[in-house]
Amino acid sequence: MTALLLLAFALQAAAGPAGPAAPTNAADCAALARRAPDSAIAAADAWRLKGGGLDARACLGLAYAEAARWPAAAAALEAAAREAESSKDLRSADLWVQSGNAWLAGGEGARARRAFEAALATPTLGRELRGEAHLDRARASVSLGELAAARADIDQALELVAGDPFAWYLSAALARRQDDLARARTDIAKAVELAPSEASILLEAGNIAGLSGEVDAAAGLFARAQRASPDSEAGGAAAAALAANASPAAQPAQPPAGAATSPD
Repeated sequence: MTALLLLAFALQAAAGPAGPAAPTNAADCAALARRAPDSAIAAADAWRLKGGGLDARACLGLAYAEAARWPAAAAALEAAAREAESSKDLRSADLWVQSGNAWLAGGEGARARRAFEAALATPTLGRELRGEAHLDRARASVSLGELAAARADIDQALELVAGDPFAWYLSAALARRQDDLARARTDIAKAVELAPSEASILLEAGNIAGLSGEVDAAAGLFARAQRASPDSEAGGAAAAALAANASPAAQPAQPPAGAATSPD
C-alpha cells in the first residue's frame, strides 16, 4: 500500500465517516484552516503531494499559521512565494509578505527581513502593499536592534500609506525608543486622530504623554485605552498603568511586550 493511500486512510479515520473534504481552492482552505487547523495541514499536504502546486503550498502555509506553527508556516509560504516567482504569478509579493510575518512571529527577525526584502523587490507590488511591506521590514529591523534601518523604512512607509494609523503608531513608538519625544508626540497625535478608539494606540499615547511629564493627559489616555478594549493586552496594560500611576512616586508605565514593534 502506498504512502499516499496510507495518508488518505489516516485523514479519513481522523475526520470520521463524513470528514471535511480536502481543500482545492483558497476559500475552502481558509474555511477548513479556521475550523480545524490540524486537519487542514494534513489535507493541504495531501493536496500538495497530488500535484496541487502553488495553491496547495499556500494552503499549507495558512494552515500552519492558523495552528501557530510559525517556522513551518513561514517555510511553506516561502516555498509558495518562490514557486510564484518562477511561474510569474502575481501573488509572489503577497506570499513573501506572509512568509516574512510568519518568520517574525516565530522570532526569526533576520529571515523575516529577507522575506520582506524579496517582497519589496517585486516590481508588481502596489503602493499600499509596498508601504505595508516597509512597515513590516521596519518591525523586523527593530527586532534585530537596528533602529536606524527601521526609521528609514518607516519614513518611506509614511509617504506611501499616510492614512494608516499604525504607521504613525510605529513611528511614534520607534521615536520613543530613540529618545526623540518631540517626534513621538507629533506622530502619536496623528495616530490617535486617525484611530481614536484603538487601545494599543491610546496606550502608546499615554506612555508618551507620561514620559513628557503630562500626567493628567497620560491618565486620560490610559482610561480611554482601557474602555476601548478592556479584555485586550493593551487594555490590561492601560489598567495597570492607571493603578501604578495612582501613586505620586509612580513612573510612566511601559507598553506591553512588543508594542514598540507591532500593533495588537
